[in-house]
Amino acid sequence: MKANSSNNRVPESTSAGRSAQVLDEVGYRILSALRDNGRLSMAALAERVGISRASAYSRLEALLDAGVVTGFSANVDPAKAGLSIGAHVFVTVQPQSWPSFRERILEMPEVEYCAVTTGEHDAMLMIRATDVGGVHDFSTGVIAQLPEVRTVVSVVILDEVVRRPFILPTDLPERAPADAIGMTRWTPAPGAREQLPPR
Repeated sequence: MKANSSNNRVPESTSAGRSAQVLDEVGYRILSALRDNGRLSMAALAERVGISRASAYSRLEALLDAGVVTGFSANVDPAKAGLSIGAHVFVTVQPQSWPSFRERILEMPEVEYCAVTTGEHDAMLMIRATDVGGVHDFSTGVIAQLPEVRTVVSVVILDEVVRRPFILPTDLPERAPADAIGMTRWTPAPGAREQLPPR
């Protein structure tokens, strides 16, 4: 399996609010095995899932062709790699400026992740820096200076409790419906606030 480390855009199949195809039990077992170890040999993958090697190969090829598996890459601990500070940067974008805002964000190596969101802000960026000063410099000296940006709010991450590469429907436990004790406010995004373009 070849590593794919050059992708920096979210694939269209993972866009929020869109339904993905439903896989069978074997497909989910393959994805679960690859999540634990993306470098599994085909023989080891077949043994782990309980299918033949030929079936494992054809199944994985089908997952790649369908865009379910989008590539293979290493998981890196940012702090041990020298980026000890992470932050979420919430951005409100000027109307009619989304195309240029998206293009600018895609060119910024500091941005690990960007999502268009509902609610008070329009987008959320996940950034990494060597220190708090780096977060400040990026938030106020780069993002806040963009003509497309109206407001910026930065929140420094103190501890990352859980960070999984992905989750599967088979991971979700069945829970009894909770009694309604309040309302959750959800603001749908206007048509202009679209997902970043697929790679």
